[in-house]
Amino acid sequence: MLNSILTNSQASVSIGGVLICSLFAIIFGFLIAMTHKFTSKYNKNFLTTVSMLPLLVQCVILLVNGNLGMSVAIAGTFGLVRFRSVPGTSKEILTVFFSMAVGLAMGMGYVLFGGALTLLGCLVMVVLSKSSIFEKNEHDRSLKITIPEDLDYTEVFVQTLKKYTSKYALEQVKTTNLGSLFELRYSITLKDKINEKEFLDELRVQNGNLKIVLTQPIDNNDL
Repeated sequence: MLNSILTNSQASVSIGGVLICSLFAIIFGFLIAMTHKFTSKYNKNFLTTVSMLPLLVQCVILLVNGNLGMSVAIAGTFGLVRFRSVPGTSKEILTVFFSMAVGLAMGMGYVLFGGALTLLGCLVMVVLSKSSIFEKNEHDRSLKITIPEDLDYTEVFVQTLKKYTSKYALEQVKTTNLGSLFELRYSITLKDKINEKEFLDELRVQNGNLKIVLTQPIDNNDL
């Protein structure tokens, strides 16, 4: 599996070996892109990038091939890419590194290893995306409560939160409306079979019927 179809000397690299590696790099890149499409949110530009990345990385490896000066120049060129890149999700970063690893294997001529890596990686991505092992608790919520500035928020909601939630934590306190109001943000886990309307009604009585927002946990785009 770790036998390279390319030689270590750039001068003796065969055209046939390069073409075979290039063909498989395109195929493996396409498989990775389709796996990402199947398991995550996507856009066409990103899938196109993932499809072509193994081939491009392979070309870089073939061009460098022990040339220190060229390695430094290419590293500097890739360093400029960050100024044109929009930060992506952790899943997109994983897919990019996955494609680069396959491209590296192709550039060194390890076709069987690259194929095994692609198949195993795609299989793991599909299994984990369909599994519930890493999913959040369905009862987790993000709670925002607006209160008057003269209300002691440290104790006023404790009994209600203990009644309706199995776990809660005050994560943020900030002033709003020129300092006349406070906005509290809690992360909570609701108890089974509780009435959310009754929960909110009790909170409204305690905060003077000011704004309350109960939503799914804030995701921050898969940081």
